[in-house]
Amino acid sequence: MTKLYFAYGSNLNHSQMQKRCKDSKYIKKIFLKGFKLSFCSVRRSHGVANVVKKKDSKVPGGLWKISKSDERALDIYEGFPTLYTKDYFRLNNEKIMFYIIKRKYSFKSPQRLYLDTIRKGYKDCDLDLEYLKKRLSYYAL
Repeated sequence: MTKLYFAYGSNLNHSQMQKRCKDSKYIKKIFLKGFKLSFCSVRRSHGVANVVKKKDSKVPGGLWKISKSDERALDIYEGFPTLYTKDYFRLNNEKIMFYIIKRKYSFKSPQRLYLDTIRKGYKDCDLDLEYLKKRLSYYAL
């Protein structure tokens, strides 16, 4: 059984996904409409990627096909259900899963290594790095 998964943070990075999710297959870049990318502090001194609702906005990301064992590995990595929860959207009548922090947290700058992993993922998925730079303009990087 496979599932479609939308990545918008460090899981855009193809080598990271292949290590973590052995059966995963990258499909293409897509957008999550009605959200914006954010970095939130959750029991940490640094921010982690999250999406927050924002009308007339969209988040670029990567669409992956994952197996049940891949999903279990992602659940552990994302801290599901304690830190992140799962949400879904439809694209061309297909249900796509993504992780989201439901509670409100303050914005916090991500660590450099984490951000470098996301930047590499943007390149891997051929996403516009300008979007990421604009979202990070809140921080002094």
